[in-house]
Amino acid sequence: MAQTQVETDNAPVLEICGLTQHFGGLTAVNDFNVKLMPGELSGLIGPNGAGKTTVFNLVSGFYQPSEGRILIDGIPTAELKPHKVTALGVARTFQNIRLWNDMTVLDNIRVAQHYRLGYGLFHAIARSKHYQEREKEIAQEAAELLEVFDLQRYANDFPKNLPYGTQRKLEIARALSSHPKLLLLDEPAAGLNSADVKELIRLVRWIHGKFDVTIWMIEHHMDVMMELCTQIKVIDFGQTIAEGNPEKVRNDPAVMTAYLGDDVI
Repeated sequence: MAQTQVETDNAPVLEICGLTQHFGGLTAVNDFNVKLMPGELSGLIGPNGAGKTTVFNLVSGFYQPSEGRILIDGIPTAELKPHKVTALGVARTFQNIRLWNDMTVLDNIRVAQHYRLGYGLFHAIARSKHYQEREKEIAQEAAELLEVFDLQRYANDFPKNLPYGTQRKLEIARALSSHPKLLLLDEPAAGLNSADVKELIRLVRWIHGKFDVTIWMIEHHMDVMMELCTQIKVIDFGQTIAEGNPEKVRNDPAVMTAYLGDDVI
């Protein structure tokens, strides 16, 4: 299906309009709207079951929306498979770490670049010159990324043998290996201890400054969101209940009710 460019100059990296998702009789997301401009670091929060990960699954192509539209750099993603959405510049991490545990750390980075290979099955079977050149380039780029993330010492290890915080770091590095315009971080602090959470804050801030990428985060650690994000959107039962800067969101009565119950106001 041909994609149509509907935005031109200064297009949002991500624009979501009227996004609604039904699962049978359940409405997981209802009339959700957001616009992320290049270079933003924004957050999406809400209680468990609010619909946050469903939004990320829709943006990354794992689900197709019941209603509404999603645009990456002005290009609609309707009917695109996840690998096609990745090719538009979207990468993500998951609440439950998803690494290839039977591949080395280096190969986890290399395989994430499959859509950028630039050669087909014939070149791979014949081990053509083009194949060898591209494989060398990919291996070099993967090694450089591991060095940037201070993971080079683990290059030949298997992810399942790494500390949990290091696995999180590797998952983010793997996502960045696809050169995304938009990086979706789904609860990157989940399961981390307090020291690792502080390191995560430093890492995300460093990534945002070093890489040309827009970051959108889901996180339950409110201190992480308040420290990193300039804008935060809050959803509950699939509905947007608040949005704005961290201070505005922190003091919003609807947000306090959603997280702590009616007795707080």
